[in-house]
Amino acid sequence: MTTRAGVILGLAVAALAAGCSSGPPAGQAGGQGIRIGFLVKMPEEPWFQNEWRFAQQAADRYGFQLIKLGTPDAEKVLAAIDNLAAQGAQGFIICTPDVQLGPAIVAKAAQHRMKVFSVDDQFVGSDGRFMDVHHMGISARAIGRMVGQALWDEMEKRGWKAGETGAIAVTFDELDTARERTDGAIEALTAAGFPKERIFQIPQKTTDVPGAFDAANICLTQHGDVKHWLAFGLNDEAVLGAVRATEGRGFGADDVIGVGIGGDTGLVDFRKEKPTGFFASVLISPQRHGFETAEFMYKWIKDGVEPPKLTLTSGTLITRQTYEKIMGEQGRLD
Repeated sequence: MTTRAGVILGLAVAALAAGCSSGPPAGQAGGQGIRIGFLVKMPEEPWFQNEWRFAQQAADRYGFQLIKLGTPDAEKVLAAIDNLAAQGAQGFIICTPDVQLGPAIVAKAAQHRMKVFSVDDQFVGSDGRFMDVHHMGISARAIGRMVGQALWDEMEKRGWKAGETGAIAVTFDELDTARERTDGAIEALTAAGFPKERIFQIPQKTTDVPGAFDAANICLTQHGDVKHWLAFGLNDEAVLGAVRATEGRGFGADDVIGVGIGGDTGLVDFRKEKPTGFFASVLISPQRHGFETAEFMYKWIKDGVEPPKLTLTSGTLITRQTYEKIMGEQGRLD
């Protein structure tokens, strides 16, 4: 029976077997003639749209051409790399839809003599370990701890009793960064004194609002005695889904504290006339993940300046009261 790992290994072998195309043109002046791809797994999400926007700012500054492509599955990823090669791109930045595609992506890049830089989600090799590929990611566990501490601080401020409070941890352990974020939040909560047995981990099938909504509904059904809820997960979408689920069970903003990660999708609740259970978010920086990765790739291609192998970014807590000031300073508001 064919497994996903076997399919991915086959793709990598096929990419290497296809041979090598001619290398990138030499002797370019400035950014002229330099083409860089930027591939993202979910182009409709605000995070990736912002990454593209900031990467375009780098392209405008340095004069290179940025080619933006949505690649939601393995077939589209490999086809996109071939597309970039046909357009003369010398390298690409990618947030892969599946971290286990790493070997196939690296092999396809080598086939076309293209440089590759992963962003957000780090490639995983056939041995289950992170691959030795240039990468910019998020300090996932540290950001998770920020979430857990923010939940605890607000719970203490409201005077909730631990025995009457439950925590919905919307999980997606297939993705390392998701597991690190939720684990970090659990660490901070339990270290502060929240009982571990009151943290209910429930997996979501998809990393969007509907996936989290379905998962949270299961948790709410199983624990009908809980009077107050904390909610956290991979991203803003996970927490928004949990908040929508609590609203459907009659819980208002006074009885729900949700802290997301990302900062963009959560704006929909921050901007509502009445507060919701979406209390805060850890704002992470698509500016760095977009502009800096594109800048790194440009200098690598043009000047041979190799980027750092690993760059990890941090976050800033924002709330309904502070998001306009903080996001405005970062150029994140329209």
